[in-house]
Amino acid sequence: MPHTVLLAEDDRAIRNALERALTLEGYRVTAVADGVEALAQVHRSRPDVLVLDVMMPGIDGLQVCRVLRAEGDRTPVLMLTALVETADRIAGLDAGADDYVVKPFDVEEVFARLRALLRRARPDPENGGRAPAAGPPEPAAPGRVVEAAGVRLDPQARRAWRGGRELELTRTEFELLELLIRNAGVVLDHSTIYDRIWGYDFGPGSKNLAVYVGYLRRKLDEPQLIHTVRGVGYVLRED
Repeated sequence: MPHTVLLAEDDRAIRNALERALTLEGYRVTAVADGVEALAQVHRSRPDVLVLDVMMPGIDGLQVCRVLRAEGDRTPVLMLTALVETADRIAGLDAGADDYVVKPFDVEEVFARLRALLRRARPDPENGGRAPAAGPPEPAAPGRVVEAAGVRLDPQARRAWRGGRELELTRTEFELLELLIRNAGVVLDHSTIYDRIWGYDFGPGSKNLAVYVGYLRRKLDEPQLIHTVRGVGYVLRED
């Protein structure tokens, strides 16, 4: 069965072009023009992944994402944004988005990011093979928690703690933190992290990884825990 995509974009030219490209790529696409239609469509039939434009009249993409996350819907969300400031990108991640693409974008990059999101989404047989809605997380069982530099992480329950405080992480943030914890003390280069987390190296010009690292630092409330190794990558260690 082809993956289903809900595309919400108010610019008709972009919407039509992206809908056509996604269809040719093999996706089954439902395209809508605003956030109200997007929410209505999700409630009728949950897609495998959502592609949301940030700036839409009425209910924008950020609000759509917040509503879905508040409802416990964990369907992967890719944001389309013309906003290039780091703070604007962080706002999208804070709303619960899993990834973003900056306009103007290369459609191949959209395809790559969608493949990565769908690959990481865990299928739920009782939910038509889609990513499960979030329920109460199961308690951490002894022996499966990984820990480094004062951060504990339970990969199966998808929960993480800094000291006694539980962290609220998106799917991408969680996977990035898990990768860093499992390789604590080891410098991971940019291409390795992109390959492991996104399944695609977006190249030296991409700011995607830096934004996620910055956001993790904020949530950990410890800017010096994830170190930048200039020109190479990142390492998790407690000095």
